[in-house]
Amino acid sequence: MAEQKYQFDVLYLGSGHGAFNGAMPLAQAGFKLGMIEADKIGGTCPNRGCNAKISLDMPVKVKNEVDQMQGHGLTGTTTIDWKANYEHEHEVIDALPNAIGSGLESLGIELIHGKGTLVDEHTIAVNGQNYTADKIVIATGAHYHQLDIPGKEYLNNGTDFLNLAEQPDRMTIIGGGYIAIEFATIAATAGTKVTLMLHHEHALKQFYQPFVEELLKDLEAKGVTIMKNVTPSAVTKKADGYEVETDQGNVASDWILDATGRLPNVEGIGLDEVGVEYDDHKGIAVNDHLQTSVDSIYASGDVLDKEVGRLTPTAIYEGLYLTKLFTGQTTDPIDYPAVPSAVFASPRIAQVGVTPDEAKAHPDQFDVKEVDLSEDWFRLAMRANQGKTITVFDKEGYLVGMTEISSEADNSIGSVLPFIEYHIDPEKMNDFITLFPTIESETKHHL
Repeated sequence: MAEQKYQFDVLYLGSGHGAFNGAMPLAQAGFKLGMIEADKIGGTCPNRGCNAKISLDMPVKVKNEVDQMQGHGLTGTTTIDWKANYEHEHEVIDALPNAIGSGLESLGIELIHGKGTLVDEHTIAVNGQNYTADKIVIATGAHYHQLDIPGKEYLNNGTDFLNLAEQPDRMTIIGGGYIAIEFATIAATAGTKVTLMLHHEHALKQFYQPFVEELLKDLEAKGVTIMKNVTPSAVTKKADGYEVETDQGNVASDWILDATGRLPNVEGIGLDEVGVEYDDHKGIAVNDHLQTSVDSIYASGDVLDKEVGRLTPTAIYEGLYLTKLFTGQTTDPIDYPAVPSAVFASPRIAQVGVTPDEAKAHPDQFDVKEVDLSEDWFRLAMRANQGKTITVFDKEGYLVGMTEISSEADNSIGSVLPFIEYHIDPEKMNDFITLFPTIESETKHHL
């Protein structure tokens, strides 16, 4: 810890997962901490991201499971009550900022409300008052990109979707990433007529494309119209809603979601004035210790320029790494473990480690095994009629990657993480006894 030259040992700019997960153990280690937040405590994920999304998705997942079981022990269909689902979502998330904030304050962390701007390498100004620290961690996250087209004021973003209390009859979603696909799934399952506009030929470019195409076909079966290689050029307000003008014709809509990506929050926080290097689109440049071009300033979370995914788990990992660095538990560079990722659609797509494309491009290094899960007995019990998993092994037989499309892909991938991360000997995998009967036991059986 620093001598009392400054008000704080560490001052966080932002209160999301890249900040509070690391701040808690750091405070428990005796460090004096401050945390600056201009919005709700907890940042994007608890308030307008993952937690809200998965809450809305829960009834969608249940509906799909009920639909699968029709004639196989269940009769009577279910429908999504949009407004009730919205209320359910907010019952889950609305208490989170106070809960997180109370937890931080109980550890002695001072919460400072307002917009923070760097003044120098040890100072952040908030509401005209300066706060000083031996070290600063920038964890300002990211914000939604907005298309710069005529009528952009009629476009909504992901936060607006999560706060949409009334169900629109017609929805246009512009984009092909996580948010576009997941929200299209929620809206279409609820009965909204969705048009999905992809700027290129493919969606979810970071995932195995044959699986993505299966997912898109499933969306089309739910009534989603998918337009590929399309460029929206304007939005106009009409008497009965809106019209999106494109190079492939115009699309009428009641509500339009701009899901064209997210950008790091690097503007207006004093980076230029202090000399912190960054890129408007990539984020803040750091070394392998998450240190910026200014020695006393670090960064974590979605604001980082990094190769790994901008995901909640990577932000948490970075925050905890900084805690170990500041407490002297490590001097090693950050070393990310195998990072799983998933699209929470219906079905799910999840992956970790070496991808099928990478493996197939290097047959001298990897062996690839594909399994059709549609005849898997456990999935037959669920009446889940689709699913495939691809496992990748190195030439010594160690599991190094897995990709799956199924209703339980997220759980399947989660169950193999120890095998990949700890490079477990193929024979020793048999030393793990899984719960049975479960998806996890079947996943292990297919390895």
